[in-house]
Amino acid sequence: MGIAFSVGMGVTIHFEGKLKRPEAYQTVLATARRFAESQNWSWEPIEEKVTTLKRIREEKDWDYVGPVKGVVLYPHENSEPVRLEFDSELYIQEYTKTQFAPIEVHLLLVELLKKIEPYFEQLIVFDEGEYFETQDRKVLEKHVSRCFEVLNEYLEQSDKYQGPVRLPSKRIVDVTEK
Repeated sequence: MGIAFSVGMGVTIHFEGKLKRPEAYQTVLATARRFAESQNWSWEPIEEKVTTLKRIREEKDWDYVGPVKGVVLYPHENSEPVRLEFDSELYIQEYTKTQFAPIEVHLLLVELLKKIEPYFEQLIVFDEGEYFETQDRKVLEKHVSRCFEVLNEYLEQSDKYQGPVRLPSKRIVDVTEK
């Protein structure tokens, strides 16, 4: 497989924040697991003594190296996993691409983020589909539709490209060279 890249359009939910206090961690995990089970999503715990998380601070790359814990949820085969992966400071910075899954997956992910939001000092959410802010399904549907239009236009330009493609990391890239 060649170079993988995004075509400039997408529907991804980015979120970051720090839990208010250590006790909030267990509450957030229990809430996430219950939510996943209520939706028939599979999940698995995250617990590593040392790992590297790729992060951005003040628009610069910054890698966290150290212990992590949390839970990863698998909402749909055409969605990226939802990683609620906290560092030693109980800080999280993650994203989940939902554009290839049914729109309900995006709606449910926003619902989950709203459920756990009170346990954070501040949970910053950037929803490329604008649903988190607007609660307007039509706005989200318009973003998803436009995403597919742009992706199809791009793929029609050349036979050397294919997409979407799931990577071994379970992330999804819009386009890759064959």
